[in-house]
Amino acid sequence: MAGIIDIIGNTPMVEISKLNPNPNVKIFAKLEGNNPGGSVKDRASLNMIRSAIERGDIKPGTRLVEATSGNTGIALAMIAGLFGVEIELVMPANSTRERTLTMEAFGAKVTLLESIEVCRDYAEEKGASEGYYLLNQFANKDNYMAHYKTTGPELWRDTNGEITHFVSSMGTTGTIMGCSKYLKEQNPQVQIVGCQPTEGSSIPGIRRWPQEYLPKIFDPSRVDRTVDIAEDDATQMARKLARVEGVFAGMSSGGACSAAIQLAQQLDKGLIVFIACDRGDRYLSSTLFG
Repeated sequence: MAGIIDIIGNTPMVEISKLNPNPNVKIFAKLEGNNPGGSVKDRASLNMIRSAIERGDIKPGTRLVEATSGNTGIALAMIAGLFGVEIELVMPANSTRERTLTMEAFGAKVTLLESIEVCRDYAEEKGASEGYYLLNQFANKDNYMAHYKTTGPELWRDTNGEITHFVSSMGTTGTIMGCSKYLKEQNPQVQIVGCQPTEGSSIPGIRRWPQEYLPKIFDPSRVDRTVDIAEDDATQMARKLARVEGVFAGMSSGGACSAAIQLAQQLDKGLIVFIACDRGDRYLSSTLFG
């Protein structure tokens, strides 16, 4: 019998056929919402907590603190609870109510502040206090190594090594960094495409970071191309994914799908996989599907 931790990963891929504009290109969505915590962040959260415990960074009585825009917090709350570790999660006040309630359901303390940058500053300051430990997903190699060890190999295995392009939203950049590292080792010709918001766009899960907050794990040499995604395009594509393809996912997934479709229009042939980061029910109190 498997426990919750044992069913993290090995998520399915489904073909996006009706929205695909090019019959010579295949587009697949990797459904990370099928993880038990509902998002791709289950992978990194498990690897960060388990690795820190194994190193002795987290000891009995240690309290975790972490800044998050939502999905990482839910995954951390779930996994910290499984390991019997207390956690405080710091989130922007405009996060959807579903996210806060889910974290609290898993036993986390939730602190709401005005922006993700302020949340990061707060978490770093508190993490330096006695008895606290900051996981710091933005600078923690265990974040991207989770994807090097699991997501990347799954992409290669489930496409029989035929993947030509990998598309991922960029937030902490853990997913794209780890998958790029693995896929490039298998075939240096695989193209890695990152998504970031256009100036002025707000897309949960995708960030255009100010230089001083750029994740330390980010290595631009591992990304072959960056696509700017407009907020409206990400929104409309998330709605189309649900209505046309039956894939119920959030706005960042809509952004990644939009980039994949743009890419397909430019190729003679290929096999594109994009990450559908989470489930759409995380956004029902927002205007995404309203």
